[in-house]
Amino acid sequence: MDFFEHQEVARRKTGLLVFYFILAVIAIIAAVYLAIAGILLGLGGEESGVAPSSGPVLWDPGLFGIVAVGVSALVGGGSLFKIASLSRGGHTVAELLGGRLVHPDTRDPDERRLLNVVEEMAIASGTPVPPVYLLDKERGINAFAAGFSPEDAVIGVTRGCVRTLSRDELQGVMAHEFSHILNGDMRLNIRLMGVLFGILLIGITGWIIFRSTLYSGMRASDDRKGGNPLPLIGLALYVIGYVGVFFGRLIQAAVSRQREYLADASAVQFTRNPEGIAGALKKIGALAEGSKLEDPEAGEAAHMYFGDGVGGAWLSLLATHPPLTDRIRRIDPQFDGDFSKVSLEPPSQARVDRAGFSPPNAPAQERMRFDPVEAITRIGTVDPQRLAYAAGLLESLPDPVQRLTRDPYSARALVYALLLDPNDRIREAQLRSLAEHADPKVFEETRKAIPKVAGIDPAARLPLVELAIPSLRQLSADQFRDFQRNIRALMEADRSISLFEFALLRLLMRHLGSQFGGKAAPSIRYRSPEAIARPTAVLLSAISRVGQVEGAPNGEVRSAFNVGARALKWEGIRLSPEPDAGLEEIGQALDVLAQASPTLKRDVLRGCASAVAADGRITVQEGELLRAIADSLGSPMPPILGDSS
Repeated sequence: MDFFEHQEVARRKTGLLVFYFILAVIAIIAAVYLAIAGILLGLGGEESGVAPSSGPVLWDPGLFGIVAVGVSALVGGGSLFKIASLSRGGHTVAELLGGRLVHPDTRDPDERRLLNVVEEMAIASGTPVPPVYLLDKERGINAFAAGFSPEDAVIGVTRGCVRTLSRDELQGVMAHEFSHILNGDMRLNIRLMGVLFGILLIGITGWIIFRSTLYSGMRASDDRKGGNPLPLIGLALYVIGYVGVFFGRLIQAAVSRQREYLADASAVQFTRNPEGIAGALKKIGALAEGSKLEDPEAGEAAHMYFGDGVGGAWLSLLATHPPLTDRIRRIDPQFDGDFSKVSLEPPSQARVDRAGFSPPNAPAQERMRFDPVEAITRIGTVDPQRLAYAAGLLESLPDPVQRLTRDPYSARALVYALLLDPNDRIREAQLRSLAEHADPKVFEETRKAIPKVAGIDPAARLPLVELAIPSLRQLSADQFRDFQRNIRALMEADRSISLFEFALLRLLMRHLGSQFGGKAAPSIRYRSPEAIARPTAVLLSAISRVGQVEGAPNGEVRSAFNVGARALKWEGIRLSPEPDAGLEEIGQALDVLAQASPTLKRDVLRGCASAVAADGRITVQEGELLRAIADSLGSPMPPILGDSS
């Protein structure tokens, strides 16, 4: 199952969840109505003052309407409120559990190692680098990924995790968490939590009614009049609500356990190192604290953790995680279940071996062998080759360059420096614009950054910007607005937009724009090829042209277009005139195509990849553009590797 099929499955699960939610609300309405009607009937109907005037009967349309509206409003409103509060970003969950944001410029060896592992995994998967939170007070071994989408995801890790695990084991845990991010598990988690909270409100409301009326002065007075139904109604609501939550948690736990098995398998697939994640699980079994979290709020996010964070459930069907030994034996069938043999010695801080990796060193215009089918297949995945690429890329970057990504001031300076034109006259105009409009400290940092980035490998430019995203997220709204304005001014200084500039702008706006008041992630509007034929033709036409050298004959453009159209396998896709298919038109087409279904996006990307590499090769700049297009469609494309030729 590829990334796009995972997305379709996740959406079907969401649709199924909505269907079950509606069924649950109907069942709760029926149960609440029958309980209230039965109580009123049993207490004598008219004497309670609530039953119909015609006498005590079981069916009362008026009462049913009140119950239906009340239950729907309470459950639906509570669910929407919870989902909205949890959708503000993964940082809300991390902070709820006492997490502390790990600063990108940390000098703590454990924290630096953790950030390096997360950065490598993000670069290898093509996702933005998520902020990392450390739960300092937690001595158990645990971690979690939280957020509504990859754009607002965070990684949380306990202090026990970074102190006890080796680098390979930590990488296995991070691969497990990135699997949850890539497979859309976080969004389903949040929706399940919302539904359960809405149902729980029925029980909470019932308990409040029961307690408040049971001990009120009304009770004695009403007893003399024949009985007050409110305590019994409250008790009935309490029972119905918590029975509903019980069955909801059964479903949630079953889904969670299956996802944990899948994430463990993905971690092995990503790293090709089963000893890593198996070793982490074994250390959980050997450690006295295990994976338990001490924070009193830990239970609310129990199903998000790498390990069981709140202790074993009294009923195995309610356990959010499979048994530890079962998880280990699926990875290491030879494990005998004896945790006493597991060493808990703290990991050494030895330098990581990069043997077998050659840092990329291909000029921007040099063409590399490229298989478009493989590139699309790898979307939403990680593999050992790209992990080695990411680790080697970070290793090859000088420390002064890496430090530019770790502070909001120097991160802006890094982006500005990468956008400076090689032409001296244009560069001087760009610097004058920055001196006038940029923050003085950022402008000074930009001047210092210019010589540092001068020799940067073209293939490292976008990964560098991705590394800077956590620092750029710390900007204020005003700072981001100035940053965005300065970026556009730098790009327009030479009256044209290059492929790298286009890719950089799309990357920044997608991963930072929504945080600062930009557009939210679009919902699906288009499910048929006919609905997106025109923007697809524009995109494919533009891709076919930018993949050719300047002045290439129109026959080569058409040939590249035809290769892409054949890969697309749609009818009615025709080459658009050149004025209708520039970089600006690409951006407009992408805004429409972002609203297509996952399978349509896969088709579009396959066509684009085939067109841009019609001759089986691709340049670094074309690769940057292709990855920016995939990113704009919510499809994280790993780095494009190939033998230079």
